[in-house]
Amino acid sequence: MKFRNVLALSILLLLSCGKDDGTYIPDVYVNYTVPINDPSISALNGPGGAVVISGHGVAGIIIYRRSDNVYVAYDRCSSVNPQSKCAVTLDNPSLTVTDPCSGAKFSLFDGTPVKAPATKSLKSYQVTANSLYLMVMN
Repeated sequence: MKFRNVLALSILLLLSCGKDDGTYIPDVYVNYTVPINDPSISALNGPGGAVVISGHGVAGIIIYRRSDNVYVAYDRCSSVNPQSKCAVTLDNPSLTVTDPCSGAKFSLFDGTPVKAPATKSLKSYQVTANSLYLMVMN
């Protein structure tokens, strides 16, 4: 009897682990490369600059140059109700982004939520920069 209960509980737990409740940003292939001197990313010439790139990620990507001269990139898909694919927009000054659907805000320094209802960070991508190119990938 005890074995049956353990077996039933194990099966129930295994079946519940794979459910997609729509609360995560999907993994999509991202491989974006741009020349470092391309005018379309000129806002990244100094710390605090940010650019929006369409056509990549789930809802586009945002590339940000932090005050320590490190480049970071995030998917524009808000982590609040990501199934709606609501794209965050740059705030002015570009220290945060806002989800226009929920009002949530996220820090561009590390993608963390700074205003409710957000509780999860933005999806981040790997950024590599050299003297010739800026590359964003996952």
